[in-house]
Amino acid sequence: MRLMLALLLAASPAVALARNPSSQVDYDGFRALTAQVSDYRRSRLLGWDDFAARARQKDVLLLDARSAEAYAAGHIGGAVNLPFTDFTAASLAQVIGDRNRPILIYCNNNFVNDRAPVRMKARPLALNIQTFINLVGYGYRNVYELRDAIDLEDSKVGWVKGEAALRREAARERLLGRPSGG
Repeated sequence: MRLMLALLLAASPAVALARNPSSQVDYDGFRALTAQVSDYRRSRLLGWDDFAARARQKDVLLLDARSAEAYAAGHIGGAVNLPFTDFTAASLAQVIGDRNRPILIYCNNNFVNDRAPVRMKARPLALNIQTFINLVGYGYRNVYELRDAIDLEDSKVGWVKGEAALRREAARERLLGRPSGG
């Protein structure tokens, strides 16, 4: 395990850049990191019940790396948003803090609904994959990923709807002549 973690750190973006200072992009370094993370990631996949139990533990960060717009439209209660496109060493340090802090991640493909704000991505391009690889590449190794695909309407998920979604539902209910639940 220690050897694997040492290899993961050796493939970090900073080390890769040092090997090729004339470029800010290192596809070979990314491929190496991806290959090294593969088995480690597989060992960090959690079913919903374990994921939810861990999310309730003290100091665990439930990280939603979807866009700010998707997060604002709805997310798992208690999740903190840092869009994947905003990942930098500084932004991750600000949001996560301690590199050993347990981090739980989920993405659109963890939901069976395939509607806004959780439109499914092509399976090999699911955001969990890039998020996991990047977190480990930046030195955060205590990452766990939701394995299951669940219904965001299931009450056990604790989905928090954004204000816009709540307004749309209330308007729809008014059109149908039913009292809204909110």
